[in-house]
Amino acid sequence: MEATGISHIAVCVRDMDKSLAFYKDLLGMQVTKDEIEDTSTGGLTHTYKRHRNTRRTVHLAYGEGQPTFLVMTSHPGDQADGEPIKLDQVGVSHVSFTVKNLRGLADELIAKGVEIAGGIEAFADAQGNVRTFFAFDPDGILVQFDSGVAA
Repeated sequence: MEATGISHIAVCVRDMDKSLAFYKDLLGMQVTKDEIEDTSTGGLTHTYKRHRNTRRTVHLAYGEGQPTFLVMTSHPGDQADGEPIKLDQVGVSHVSFTVKNLRGLADELIAKGVEIAGGIEAFADAQGNVRTFFAFDPDGILVQFDSGVAA
């Protein structure tokens, strides 16, 4: 296989409005597609743990004209199963973003009620520098932010 990159990361969410408030309003992503799909027949029926009639699919990108990065799905009128996983469990454990001002973003997220895993100081080195941190999205999914600089 000769891949040209990662197409997207997809996560199932319990409450699309809360998730959009986090990824779109707090993190600045842009919605490029928002649709309801019929999942009661066809190929998608084989990709679900249990029968689902519909799903709402929202595509998000970072910046005008950028490719889709994150796809969020929910099931209108039906609850999602399961719990978010942690770093030591099998499955996609987190989504990560490279940002310019980690401390500024952490302060903004904390001020808006977003939980930082272990608190921001848990990620500071001996000099007080933060090169990465993890936060929880509205579903408890781990979201990592880093400076893009190797430690």
